[in-house]
Amino acid sequence: MLKIYTLANCATCRRAVKWLRAHAIAFEERPIRETPPGPKELRVMLAAQGGEVGRLFNTSGRDYREQKMGETLPGLSAAAALALLGANGNLVKRPFLIGAGTALVGFDEAAWANALSSQ
Repeated sequence: MLKIYTLANCATCRRAVKWLRAHAIAFEERPIRETPPGPKELRVMLAAQGGEVGRLFNTSGRDYREQKMGETLPGLSAAAALALLGANGNLVKRPFLIGAGTALVGFDEAAWANALSSQ
């Protein structure tokens, strides 16, 4: 079963959930702040993003700016970056969709349609 991590007041997350429902794709929705993705899910997503850890971060978020992640992130190991993401769901780019051989971060309708065409 697919899991989608969302934030209630995120318009992009709402569009993604609406899209999944419109395409009759079963999913479980989880609040990203309260239950951020776990280590295994983060590692799978990192691999799906070609090992580019920066693609997993919500670079426009307040926590990212306040923690000066733009300056800090380049010096972090992948393990340290994933630990930060797992500890603070506000840092994770959303929506974060994972499961059934799928790992998508951010909502791009065409990419989601392509990746989920067999669901």
